[in-house]
Amino acid sequence: MQRQRSTRRGLRTALAALATGALVAGLAAVGAAAPANAAPEQTPSGVNGYRNVGYFAQWGVYGRDYKLRQLETSGGAADLTHLNYAFGNINNQTLKCFIANKAQGTGPNGSDGAGDAWADFGMGYTAANSVAGKADTWDQPLAGNFNQLKQLKAKHPNLKVMLSIGGWTWSKNFSKAAATDASRKTFVSSCLDLYIKGNLPVIDGRGGAGAAAGVFDGIDIDWEWPGTNAGLEGNHVDTVNDKANFKLLLKEFRTQLDALSVTTGKPYQLSAFLPASPAVIQAGGWNDPELFKYLDFGNIQGYDLHGAWNPSLTGHQINLYDDPADTRPAAEQFSADKAVKEYLRTGIAPKQLGLGLAAYGRGWKGVSSAQPWGTARGAAAGTWEAGFEDYSKLKNLGTSYYDAKVGASWRYDGTNWWSLDDTKTVAQKKDYIVAKGLGGGMWWELDGDRESELVGALADGLRASVKGPATDPATPTGPTDPTDPTDPTDPTDPTDPGACTASAWKATNVYTGGQKVSYNGSEYTAKWWTQGEAPGTSAAWALVSACAPTDPTDPTDPTDPTDPTDPTDPTDPGTCAAPAWAGATAYNGGAVVSYQGSTYKAKWWTQNNTPGADQWGPWALQGAC
Repeated sequence: MQRQRSTRRGLRTALAALATGALVAGLAAVGAAAPANAAPEQTPSGVNGYRNVGYFAQWGVYGRDYKLRQLETSGGAADLTHLNYAFGNINNQTLKCFIANKAQGTGPNGSDGAGDAWADFGMGYTAANSVAGKADTWDQPLAGNFNQLKQLKAKHPNLKVMLSIGGWTWSKNFSKAAATDASRKTFVSSCLDLYIKGNLPVIDGRGGAGAAAGVFDGIDIDWEWPGTNAGLEGNHVDTVNDKANFKLLLKEFRTQLDALSVTTGKPYQLSAFLPASPAVIQAGGWNDPELFKYLDFGNIQGYDLHGAWNPSLTGHQINLYDDPADTRPAAEQFSADKAVKEYLRTGIAPKQLGLGLAAYGRGWKGVSSAQPWGTARGAAAGTWEAGFEDYSKLKNLGTSYYDAKVGASWRYDGTNWWSLDDTKTVAQKKDYIVAKGLGGGMWWELDGDRESELVGALADGLRASVKGPATDPATPTGPTDPTDPTDPTDPTDPTDPGACTASAWKATNVYTGGQKVSYNGSEYTAKWWTQGEAPGTSAAWALVSACAPTDPTDPTDPTDPTDPTDPTDPTDPGTCAAPAWAGATAYNGGAVVSYQGSTYKAKWWTQNNTPGADQWGPWALQGAC
């Protein structure tokens, strides 16, 4: 079943809708030092400390006949750290993630109910076109792309597969899904249930509960675009509230993903596709550093900076720097470097940013000059759409041109003029990534580079460079043996509560407001109904105190056996080895303090934030002193 391509055209409408807005001028370059609010990450990324992210298009298995086996046999899978599966849709009535078999329609309501379950998990593969070289059977619950992703991960255990939600075509209902606390919780829960837990609908005999469990390692948010009408016609937009709701949506994703990690012991990642237009960035608050407390990383659009939606003017669509020869008004001139600086100037860690590259070109016909910014007579003919063609089909067309000062390549055959990334721009952009301390690169979309030449060139270049800063979350640590009464790190063992008088917290129990439990040597009270949310990691629990006094002869002062009249004395914290927390003191990430009989570690720079007061606050509970 063929459906309309969800192409990345976020700047297309922006050029017209935002042409009157002035671009941000005088952006200051920012060094590679990570700010204190960067999300904690632990293990090095797979390509020499860099990410190499590629989008796999759901619909590519049809006319393009690009299946994941091609990514494997070309060597591209071995050069990627992340594969983003594009896209998941949002139901226009329930505002939940869903999968269905309904073709994409036309017009503002064309995306309503659209989905491709057949491509996702229904299509059977033969031994010749499957990653594992084994034919699907008629009765297996999981087939299609999802099963091929599973096979690809078996060959490349370090490859992270992300489900990307939205895209140009399917961002219509993001604003409504993010509008309230209740809608955000429902939406996020549905996405995790469907994709992370793998509870698929049963369609044509495929799917079922847990059928896709283990396929996806996280969620990629591709909302095009909050707070602005620069997206597709018919998108729901709240220009007043989208920015704040977008931030809260990311926080909700982070909260629920981390809560699931407590249960599964597996880290889940959260990423986003980031716009390049300064006006779109500002409208959605994309360069707010707080967003990157919830996101593991984001990838900046470094392509579609120009195209045949302006049919009479050739020009660069992938330029790294501004071109002085650009004849367009200043508000319509974009570059990848300008976008990167817009994010860095607010203090976002460079390592959390990736630079987007294109595996395709945008072109014009009826062109009489090889030089950019010349006249044209419309969009050049393309296999899939006018003005658009894959790199694999353009790489040997006509004559190649390259401008190192602009960081742009193009090809011209005497009448057709195409702007595209090639090995020359990839090498230059690799140097830019390294010099700026960025976390890596990203490709839209993999089927345009059928032999993985560009994907491999970036990976090889990064491997030969100095080690990069990008890292992935570590596997969560937790109890390993819930039946072992001698294991003090096992808070779920009801037979081993230590000196705590309250019952040990259990992830499977339902707790209502006012109920008390013990966990990690401390006692907590439930603020409201909760299940599966570990005390100390969730706002649902209020810390009461450490379970046992450190001095059995002094029951009135459990934290200070030498001074029963002053339990808050910061110079005498009892048996806590760490210094007592002081509100006026500024703490850097990694600092350890004691507070109310427990030890806390700072996640990032903080001052006047009380340890244990906020689940998403800067302090991580380490345990009772």
